[in-house]
Amino acid sequence: MEELIKAISERTGLSEEQSRQAAETAVSFLKEKLPAPLAKQIDAVLSGESLAGGADSLIKGLGGMLGGKR
Repeated sequence: MEELIKAISERTGLSEEQSRQAAETAVSFLKEKLPAPLAKQIDAVLSGESLAGGADSLIKGLGGMLGGKR
């Protein structure tokens, strides 16, 4: 999550606190809209955990949601 906050801050010029709020809002929004298995994988990515084989299913699931092949 810290990487996301830093990226938001650098790209937008927002303060760290504003960037943290933006990141938390965006992540919450995504987790509400995604199927539960994908939402859990977002948590794993943001906490720095390795997805191993899960990354492939995350990418396929997101691609399917965005109109790509499943």
